[in-house]
Amino acid sequence: MAECRQALGPDALILSTRRTATGVEVTAALEPAEEEPPSPPPFPPSVPAVPDPLARHNLPPALRPSIGAGGAASLAAVFRFAALPDAARPLALVGPPGAGKTLTVAKLATRMVMRGARPMVMTADLQRAGAAEQIAAFTRVLGVPLATAGTGAQLAAALAGRRPGQPLLLDTAGCDPFNPAQAEQLLALLRVTDAAPLLVLPAGLDSEEAMETARAFAALGARHLLPTRLDGARRLGGVLAAAFAGPLALTEAGTGPGAADGLTPLTPAWLAERLQGPARIAAQEAVWAA
Repeated sequence: MAECRQALGPDALILSTRRTATGVEVTAALEPAEEEPPSPPPFPPSVPAVPDPLARHNLPPALRPSIGAGGAASLAAVFRFAALPDAARPLALVGPPGAGKTLTVAKLATRMVMRGARPMVMTADLQRAGAAEQIAAFTRVLGVPLATAGTGAQLAAALAGRRPGQPLLLDTAGCDPFNPAQAEQLLALLRVTDAAPLLVLPAGLDSEEAMETARAFAALGARHLLPTRLDGARRLGGVLAAAFAGPLALTEAGTGPGAADGLTPLTPAWLAERLQGPARIAAQEAVWAA
């Protein structure tokens, strides 16, 4: 047994012994060495998650894949960008209540005056308290004529005083396009004046709501969209959803309260910059919070 342990080491286990003709036979063994557990596969290097710059804009699912990362080229391929309708035809600003139609009329009239034109401004918004006084304050400063018309006869009389080729800006009352009576009243106004309807819609609307509203006004003849409040809005999903659903051409954007500088032409590059901007702001806020 001593020889066995000498040969196999102190951990040798004696399993059996027996005598033979030549001596003693000893059977011994060693316990197998414990195998080291296999090393787990190395973890792949951590890849920081890249935030989707458009996720915060609440785009409708049908639109999101079409514009990719929101670059200028993708936007130009999906949306139509166009100038405002020709000033030779009366321009009627239409939209839901509180969209910013009256202020937009003042901005457009100011631009025309600064370019040497003398437009005629007409308001059919005679129901909202202070609406006529609001637009009258702008026209007095600009020195342009203001006509008020609440009936077909008043409209005809106002239009009779328009000079040939004189630009006409028509401020309409806020309209619920899903209300048949209001929709028909707006249609009658557009027929009498032969005005091109320009949809004015505030930024920040729910995307589904904006899509439905845009489709309803498109059915009333709108082909162009002028979104307002883009100076304060951080989510533009409603604006893009409205333009996509109409479909409506993106023209200019209300970007401030100033009458002389509160409109900005909408281009793919400008819109791409605005879409990326909020993501950068959110990233910076996260850095500050850390």
